[in-house]
Parts: sequence; C-alpha cells; structure tokens
Amino acid sequence: MSPDATDAAAATVRTLHPGAADPVATGLLASLAAAAPGASTVAVAVHRAGERLVAVGGRTAHDATGRPAEPGTRFALGSVTKTYTALLLAELAARGEVGYDDPIDRFLPPGAAPYRRVGGAPITLLHLATHTSGLPRLPPGLLRSAVPRWFSNPYAAYGPGELLAALARTRPSAAPGTRVRYSNFGVGLLGMLLARAAGEPYGGYERALAARVLTPLGLRSTGAQAGAAGDATGYWHGRARPPWRIPGLAGAGALHAGPEELLRYLEALLDPVRAAGGDGPLATALTEVARPRLVVRPGEDRIALVWNARRRPGHLLLFHSGGTRGCTAFVGFSPERGVALAAVANRAPALDGAFIQRAYLLLRELAGGTTRFGAPSPIG
Repeated sequence: MSPDATDAAAATVRTLHPGAADPVATGLLASLAAAAPGASTVAVAVHRAGERLVAVGGRTAHDATGRPAEPGTRFALGSVTKTYTALLLAELAARGEVGYDDPIDRFLPPGAAPYRRVGGAPITLLHLATHTSGLPRLPPGLLRSAVPRWFSNPYAAYGPGELLAALARTRPSAAPGTRVRYSNFGVGLLGMLLARAAGEPYGGYERALAARVLTPLGLRSTGAQAGAAGDATGYWHGRARPPWRIPGLAGAGALHAGPEELLRYLEALLDPVRAAGGDGPLATALTEVARPRLVVRPGEDRIALVWNARRRPGHLLLFHSGGTRGCTAFVGFSPERGVALAAVANRAPALDGAFIQRAYLLLRELAGGTTRFGAPSPIG
C-alpha cells in the first residue's frame, strides 16, 4: 500500500451504524484505499440485512486546505449520475408523462433530430437509457472544443445549445435498438429531454431531478453544483484538479454526493415503498429502474435502465461506476439479498480499474454471503 493510501485508510473513521466496530470499517477502507493510491480520502458505505455502515478515512485534500472527511463529504460521481437520470425517466413514465417508447423527436425543437434512414425506426427514450440509440460516445465536435480546457474544465463551455446543434448533424452508427454502445451523448441527451418533459428548460436537469427524485428521497446535498465548500478535492497524477462543470451533458455525469447519501439512495432501491412513503409513482420508478431490459451476454450480463445487471447464483447484482479527472465512484446493490455498497475516492480512475474492481468484488462477496458484515473484508 502506498503512503497516500495508508493515510486515507488509517485516518479517523466515523461510522453511522453504532453496532459496527471500527476494525470493520478500517478493514473495508484499507482494502479500497490500497486500490486508490494518491487519494487523500476514501469512503465506503454498506447496507446488509437491515444493518448499515458508513466509514470515511482521510482528509478532503492533501494540502493545508484539507479537513477530516465526513460521511457528508461530497465526491464527483461522474457516470454514476446516469443511474439518477434513469430514475428520473422511470418516475416520469410512472406518472404517464412520458413513455419509454416515445421517440426523442417529441421533445426536440424543429431541426434538431439526428439523421434517420427513410423508413427507419426513431430513437426512443428507452434506447437512450439502454445505450442502444446508435449515438456515439460523445457528441461530434465536443472533443475539439474541449482541447483548450483539457486539464481544467473541458465541458464547461458546452451547453444545451451546443448539444442540440451536434445532435442535428449526428448520423447514428447503427439502427436504434440493434447494438449496445455506451454513450455519454445518449444519456446526457436523455437528461436534457426529461428536464423538458418535466416542464423545465433544456438546461433544467438538476431542478427536474431535485423535484422528482432527490427531494422526495431526502437527498438534499446531492446535486450538480461543482466546488461546494467541504467537497473532496479531486486528484489526477498527484495534482489537484478543479471539479468538472457539465452543463450540456449534466444527465451523464454532473452530480456530486457524499457516501451517506449514496447509501440512502441505494437503500431506496432496496425498499422502494418505504423510501417513497407509499406505493405511488416514485415507488414504481424505484422498482422499474432495476428491471433488466435486454441481454448483453446470454446467461449473465444484462442492462436495466442504465444499470448494469449481472446474474449471480440466486440473485441479481446491479452496479455502475463513474470517474472524472479527480474522483472515482462505484455503486451497486442486490435486491434479493438486501445488500448495497457505495465506494468513492478522490483520485481519477486508474487505467487498470483497480478501485472499481475492488468495490465490485466486495459487493459480490457481501451479496454472496462469503464476506461477513461484522468482520474485516478478506479482499486484498
């Protein structure tokens, strides 16, 4: 374990579950921190069979501005944001305000629709939420405009207007619904269209999400505001990086949240009726978002609404990861086993994906019953 990882794991640990001993939290943190060298803080939050643990180690920054990290310390979530966008889609669908098979043209201004072959099927909201739209990973022209700000805020000047203009000149690489191709463009567009469907302007994703999802679930500090006081400073190759601002693709990667609220979000997915305060549209949405929609690899890998779904013996694992120039995040849960895990670190994802892989393995072991909640993780 590197010195930085040791510092993050050995710092003061705070638990929100009074029955969880500090050695448990320290073991979990040490396992994850070993996979995140260069991070000044690592956090993990776990729910299993009604018990919960939120543990945070380290400081919000390496330098003198760093403070002891707390369960509410926010990290940039990157693509974990996409799972919230999927929940917004499911909420609007549960209310009958949109349909999963609605063509995106319904929510676009004139002239903004992408190229479609004569007689070809339109791109639908469901295609965007399952990465089967045929849209490329990023909007055409975005990388070129991002180059001058590549090491600071590459997406800051790219707003809804730029995204709509790029969409109009986009030629999908495959017919909608025929091929899975991960697309930040697609889910970013979905977030923008859902904002419009919820009565907000195209740039109103955060307001729509807050009104329909975040506030009803009590997730009051989760949001797209970048650089809020007390947030973890992100690091890339040992250098502090400013948090990304992503106005045009907010639904694909703009959110920030702390480990405690990440756990509450996952717990809502484990118990939708309780979280939603009754059997209404939000409870329906929390259930629907986790339902697999298509098979990627027979017998094992599937896609729900944005969530990756993997069949394990006797249960299903749903998970997603995210990364920015300064933070790495992982979330996952198993509805059948009543298990959820969130892990975050304030360093950019490594090329080998070690932190995300470590978090996934821990989730898999907890759901499989091979790691006891009341004992340090054997991983590592």
